[in-house]
Amino acid sequence: MSEMRDAAMASKAWPFEEARKLLERGDGEVLFETGYGPSGLPHIGTFGEVARTTMVRRAFEVLSDRPTRLVVFSDDLDGMRKVPDGLPEREMLEANLQRPLTEVPDPFGTHESFGHHNNAMLRRFLDTFGFEYEFISATEFYRSGRFDEVLKRAAERYDDLMAIMLKTLRDERRATYSIFLPIHPETGRVLYVPMKRVDGTNHTVTFEDEDGKEWTLPVTGGNVKLQWKPDFGARWAALCVDFEMSGKDHSTNFPVYSNICRTLGVKPPVTYMYELFLDSDGEKISKSKGNGLTIDEWLTYASSESLAYFMFLKPKTAKRLWWDVIPKMVDEYHQQLRAYHEADDPAKRLANPVWHVHGGDVPQSDMVVPFSMLLNLASVSGAEDVDTLWGFIGRYAPEASPEGNPQMHAAAEGAVRYYRDYIKPNKVFRAPTDLEREALEDLRARLAAWDGPVDAEALQGEVFAVGRERFEPLRDWFKALYQVLLGADQGPRFGGFVALYGLENTVELIDAALRGDLVQS
Repeated sequence: MSEMRDAAMASKAWPFEEARKLLERGDGEVLFETGYGPSGLPHIGTFGEVARTTMVRRAFEVLSDRPTRLVVFSDDLDGMRKVPDGLPEREMLEANLQRPLTEVPDPFGTHESFGHHNNAMLRRFLDTFGFEYEFISATEFYRSGRFDEVLKRAAERYDDLMAIMLKTLRDERRATYSIFLPIHPETGRVLYVPMKRVDGTNHTVTFEDEDGKEWTLPVTGGNVKLQWKPDFGARWAALCVDFEMSGKDHSTNFPVYSNICRTLGVKPPVTYMYELFLDSDGEKISKSKGNGLTIDEWLTYASSESLAYFMFLKPKTAKRLWWDVIPKMVDEYHQQLRAYHEADDPAKRLANPVWHVHGGDVPQSDMVVPFSMLLNLASVSGAEDVDTLWGFIGRYAPEASPEGNPQMHAAAEGAVRYYRDYIKPNKVFRAPTDLEREALEDLRARLAAWDGPVDAEALQGEVFAVGRERFEPLRDWFKALYQVLLGADQGPRFGGFVALYGLENTVELIDAALRGDLVQS
């Protein structure tokens, strides 16, 4: 353990760099937090935030013996500002606008409220991926009294907290703003109204509702809630949060949250900003636009571990999150699994992304064929089921089987679906040029006459030899192979493809291309 801890202290992997910052925060439990807005369903960003926070938590546990805890906090006392798209019972939901989400009836009829429904979806989502966490509902947090001491302090330091917030607001908003949002005793709605008086001694607020009626309510017991920015900082103070991360869209708000927390007498947590994801055109992904890849789409084709691997890579760099990322991540993930078990040095193991994906308990890879190769195989064979792929895999690697290679089997199933949904509709073959035809005829003759072992590297040497005689740069030859034979702009190491697909099948594929059959198909 000492050798591992020494390596962790020197590691440049970003979770260890963040975890080392936490060593100076006292000597008790270290609390990690991530928040969730339950007005919608959890999504790929939710997965990323919890996964990355867990990576820092596991890194810290190597550095220190102090206990850790991860809290997932649901802001379910927020008033429902608008009815999300795609929900049933819209008229009923419209009638409940501004009420806390945990007081809005569940339009699906399965839970106590809309907030409870979405909280259940969040917990099921997190449990599916095996995250270790404690769930806290804002409704329970406010109403049970767990938040009361900090809320009293907020009433006592109201002017100081307002001064922090007023600097961030436009002039017209300042006139009516209050950090406290009372919950109307009769209608149950969260009110955005100015305070006539905040009593720091008795810890009450006085206000007029929309009808001009005056009310005085205690700030405790769930009678009021805090506006979202003060709520964020006050929650840090109440829970004594040590670490929280968020997307770059919160970057201007984190200093505000920290000032709120500090004014309430608690040291703010270590924070970490990650970049947002981009769509295929390099635009920021938006839930409302639906221009990104969903978590269900990723998991249709690849494992959650490959997604976690993607989340680990360069979190402070904006990355494209689109279909074509999936094959690359699957293959890189398995490459890193192999590299991890080949490394004896603890420093190299801790620097490997898969240590962080698996929290140190790293499995062996049983992938005998790369995912990208499976996709090309599915494409040329027109595979509509996984048994077709296993016919080729079994001949290429007789020792492999669906039962003995479960990762391989799952990848083959994903490859068939990926081919059907993404490759097949987008395949575009072209006819070879005269030079390319000459080269293909040469390659066909060499493969037809091949009498040595079906070795991927030896076959790759033949492919290179054909290309070197005719193409400068050589990449034009490989581009021609992919476009003419596979209907794609990119492809596998062609020698490995021939070994997997088979010499006879590859010769027949070249013949079909030379006859023009592939272009017509």
